[in-house]
Amino acid sequence: MDLDVLNMFVIAGGTLAIPILAFVASFLLWPSALIRIYYWYWRRALGMQVRYANYDDYQFCYSYRGRPGYRPSILMLHGFSAHKDMWLSIVKFLPKNLHLVCVDMPGHEGTTRSALDDYSISGQAKRIHQFVECINLNKRPFHLVGTSMGGNVAGVYAAQYPEDICSLTLICPAGLPSTTDSKFIKQLRELQESELIDRIPLIPSTPEEMADMLKLCSYVRFKVPQQILQGLVDVRIPHNDFYRKLFLEIANEKSRHSLHENMSKIKAPTQVIWGRQDQVLDVSGANVLSSAIPDCHVYILENCGHSVVVERPRKTANLILEFLALLHSTDNNKKQA
Repeated sequence: MDLDVLNMFVIAGGTLAIPILAFVASFLLWPSALIRIYYWYWRRALGMQVRYANYDDYQFCYSYRGRPGYRPSILMLHGFSAHKDMWLSIVKFLPKNLHLVCVDMPGHEGTTRSALDDYSISGQAKRIHQFVECINLNKRPFHLVGTSMGGNVAGVYAAQYPEDICSLTLICPAGLPSTTDSKFIKQLRELQESELIDRIPLIPSTPEEMADMLKLCSYVRFKVPQQILQGLVDVRIPHNDFYRKLFLEIANEKSRHSLHENMSKIKAPTQVIWGRQDQVLDVSGANVLSSAIPDCHVYILENCGHSVVVERPRKTANLILEFLALLHSTDNNKKQA
């Protein structure tokens, strides 16, 4: 073989080896960096742009796609200790001409974290209202979606600012009393009795605790490599003190049943989606909502846990779209009558 040709292959092989070695090194040494890159790439692939909005000295971080049109905009509120990118799995299955907004909840990710802020559910609802006004999202009524803690906030928002929204989707929301204790609630009681309340199952600090949390939140058993578990923990550890403070705030008497206390004030058409095998918040909460909200549509997903957005993203996206189409058809029929 000609020496120049051989050199060309060696150079080409070396060039290919560099990114491969960089990836392997990142996976082994800096898994948390790899996770951040993953979300960055996914946002770009789905056309989600990150922006910031300021209300006085308070900063909100959010991502969006599309522009307001004839169909309602959709605002999505994530759950406890998550971030705006948790919605990407659903965004993937939503039309690109829909105006979507995913915001980091107060104190989370890129949104301001302050020791002086009110992190109760009603306090968070007020902050989200400030965000909505900052970006003029309430020029027209929008569709509000919330999951878990975000579902609690979304329900309270719908009750307190009814003129802002046209419809509501609550995905296994917190803030409701339950006739049946979930596995998570039983674990909390055991920790309280043993005076180990700092070891909250939703706030892992080791890869093993992260694996346990994933099992608790998901019915589907995902095989997650040890390095990725470590990366997920590394990303969370700097925020765990805040998460503990937040958890105690939303679990106290003021916020524990916020959605239940406000659900009679919800007038917007409401969709409830819940995983049958939810071990964090018992599925019986769906009946509590359907009995109190006049125009309530309940969908129970079989073989699905608390992480509905992760476990059944396509189904969840389709249910939201079908619900919005139903409301649009109903409105048209009323206009023609």
